[in-house]
Amino acid sequence: MKTNIEERACDLAAYIIESRATVRAAAKRFGISKSTVHKDISTRLEDINRPLYLRVKEILEFNKAERHIRGGMATREKYKKQP
Repeated sequence: MKTNIEERACDLAAYIIESRATVRAAAKRFGISKSTVHKDISTRLEDINRPLYLRVKEILEFNKAERHIRGGMATREKYKKQP
């Protein structure tokens, strides 16, 4: 299903804001690449809808700040499961 780029960027932003999703989760949900999600959110949305961009930017910055913690937890779980 092809959609308008501006509409897709707004839909992505709304999804990320309501679910506090990561770029990876949003990409999986919409069936597009992480690069496309990042481009839509960080570049295109700023020109389309500045207030929406500012709200989603806060969530993305939070996710970026805590990604090292998620990675550490995933590694810990990985090694817990090994015999």
